[in-house]
Amino acid sequence: MTELQASLVAIGGAIVVGVISYNKWQEWRARKSVEQAFSTTQDDVLMQDGSPQGLRQEPVLTPFEGPDLIDPAAAAERDPAAAGDPTDEADQTEETTETGEAGGSSQAANAGAAPASVPARRSPLDAAIDCIVPLALDAPLRGEKVGAAFQQLRLVGGKPVRVVGLNEAGEWEAVAVGGIYSALQVGVQLATRSGALTELEFSELASRLDRLSDELGASAELPDMARTMTRARALHQQVQEFDAQLSINVRSNNAPWMITTLKPALQRQGMELRPDGRLVMPDGDGGLLFSVSTNANPADETSRQITLLLPVALVAADRDGFKAMTAYAKSLANRLSATVVDDDGQPLTDAVLAAIAGQVVEFYRAMEQAGIPAGSTRAQRLFA
Repeated sequence: MTELQASLVAIGGAIVVGVISYNKWQEWRARKSVEQAFSTTQDDVLMQDGSPQGLRQEPVLTPFEGPDLIDPAAAAERDPAAAGDPTDEADQTEETTETGEAGGSSQAANAGAAPASVPARRSPLDAAIDCIVPLALDAPLRGEKVGAAFQQLRLVGGKPVRVVGLNEAGEWEAVAVGGIYSALQVGVQLATRSGALTELEFSELASRLDRLSDELGASAELPDMARTMTRARALHQQVQEFDAQLSINVRSNNAPWMITTLKPALQRQGMELRPDGRLVMPDGDGGLLFSVSTNANPADETSRQITLLLPVALVAADRDGFKAMTAYAKSLANRLSATVVDDDGQPLTDAVLAAIAGQVVEFYRAMEQAGIPAGSTRAQRLFA
C-alpha cells in the first residue's frame, strides 16, 4: 500500500467515525430536549387539580376511525341513560307503542311478574336501537340453561345480540348463572358503525330463534321485518351523521423526537398506556377524554408530530374533552418547541379554535336532540 493509499484510508475512516459521532450526538440532543421539556421543574397546567380547565378552544370534525374508547360500565355510573334516563325512557315508550315489540315484551313480563303492586323494572334492552323479540316460556328456566342455549348466538352478521330475563323479583336483567326466569327478551342491535341490520340478518335471527325456542320450550314473537328494516336504516343514517372525531396535531419546529423518550414522557404527564398500546388521557371514572398517537410506524425511532384525537360521540359534553385536549396540546407545544397545527399543517390560532368550539357545541346539541347524547350508554353501543 502506497503512502497515498494509506492516507486516503485514514481520511475515509475519520469521516465515517465523524458521521457516526454526529448521529449519536443528534440522538443525544433530541433525547435531552424531551427530558428537559418534561422535567418536573416546569409548571404543568395538565397536572393541576385534575383535568385542565383553564383554556377554551377547540378544532376539525372528521370521520371517526378509532375504536370505542370509553368503558361502558364506568359511563353507566355517571350517565343517567344507563339507569333509565328520561330520553331513553321516552324512546322506549314510543317504540313500545309504535312497533309492538315492547308491547309483546310487556305481555311476557305480565305472564311471570311479581304482584301488580310491584312494577317490573324496565328491560336493559333499548327499544330505540334494538329489535326486541319477546320469548314466552312454557315454564321458568334457570340461567345456566338459557346461557348455554344462547352461547352460539352472540352476533347476527356483525350485529350484537343480547338476551335478558324476567327474574323472580319481577325485574328484567341480563341472564346470569343462578337466576330463574319466567320470560325472556332477545335484542339484536339495529345498526352499528359498519351498517344497518339487513333482511338476511333478520332472517338468520328468526331461523336461529326458532331452533332455540324448540330447545327451551318457548315461543318467539317476531316484529314485522319491513318495519324493522326501515328503523334500522334510519338509525344507521344517524350513526353516520354523528360518527365524528376531533383532532389536533403538535408538530416539532426543530429536530424529530425520539420515540423511546417521548412515550414515557407523555405517560409522566398523565397519559395512560392501555394493553392494546394506545396512549389515552383518563377521565377519572374509568373512561377517557382523548387519545394520543406519535404518528410513527413501529420500526420508526423518531417522530416529528404528535396527534391528539377526541371521539366526540363517546365523550359526554360536560366532560369538556376538547378543552382538555387543547390545553394538553398547547402544553406539549410549549415544552417541546412545537406548533399546534391542523391536519394540513396549518397553525391553529386561538381565533380558529374558538370558531370550532361553537361548532362542537352545536354538534353536541344535535346529538342530544336526536336522542343519542354524547357519552351515553346508547352512544357507546352505537359507536363501538
